[in-house]
Amino acid sequence: MTVATETEVRSSAEKLSRLRGVMNDVLFGQERLIDDVLVGLVAGGHILLEGLPGLGKTEIVKALAKAIQLEAKRVQFTPDLLPGDITGNPVLQERDGTKRFVFQPGPLFGNLVLADEINRASPKTQSALLEAMQERRVTVMGEAYPLPQPFFVLATQNPIELEGTYPLPEAQLDRFLFKLEVTRNSVDVLERIVLERELGSEPSVRPVLKSDELLAVMEVSRRVYLPDVVGSYIARLVDATHPGRSASAAGVKFGASPRAAIALAAASKARALVEGRLNASFEDVASAAKAVLRHRLILDYSARLEGHTTDGVIDALLKEVAADGIAVASTLVTATRRG
Repeated sequence: MTVATETEVRSSAEKLSRLRGVMNDVLFGQERLIDDVLVGLVAGGHILLEGLPGLGKTEIVKALAKAIQLEAKRVQFTPDLLPGDITGNPVLQERDGTKRFVFQPGPLFGNLVLADEINRASPKTQSALLEAMQERRVTVMGEAYPLPQPFFVLATQNPIELEGTYPLPEAQLDRFLFKLEVTRNSVDVLERIVLERELGSEPSVRPVLKSDELLAVMEVSRRVYLPDVVGSYIARLVDATHPGRSASAAGVKFGASPRAAIALAAASKARALVEGRLNASFEDVASAAKAVLRHRLILDYSARLEGHTTDGVIDALLKEVAADGIAVASTLVTATRRG
């Protein structure tokens, strides 16, 4: 695979900058969140947004669909939602005097699928997303149906301590590239919302990209240069999440999978592209680490009882692993690569 050229990177970064500007006009005061969502999309991954109701999780997805001109589908997850309600079902139809079953696609057959309040559905229905998220297809009655490209699942989730929610299975959590936390706004941002938004009205979103342009940007992202030393850093960071591999992982019951390492590499390259750089750096890895790892680490009971969090463990891991000569090696990465 040939590495991305300076012209490709610059053109892609300009397109993403326009998209970032549109998104910031829709969701006030969430610049870091929007940047993370863009990185996740460019990397081609699914994103889990967690936060209390009313913080703008759904608005992010709706704005993205309009700005990129994607076919958006929305599924409101409820306890009585069945797997066939999202994948689709065969329907008996009569044609030319003959009755036969014809597959009717469900709401998963879209470019951007909003799985709203995903943790309100039963684990059986949540698991129906697994094949779609990993294989970009669904299988119904033994027959596989490919999903359109690009295909993203952006799921919203209320904190699991709220009543009427189910924790997502670990296997499904691992399919999300990012888990992003949506926090409440500051007083200044709230004031701007009050003055510029009306109840029941949606902000105007102008289209700035087409779906084929997004696919082209994603292809460039895959070809962003990942130096060997950065790849080594990712491998050692993910390995350090496992018990016994580092002092910082003392309270971890289960560490991150190899899929996490692949996700961290993809996110690092995507972040470099968003910022218009030719190669991924250690700073890209550190920036994406929490979003990639926080839903993939499982703390043991004693660690949770003592108030430890996965974000705290990741912070400690970044300090511990980075101390192993990485700061010196980083000077090699910041230089412009050749060829």
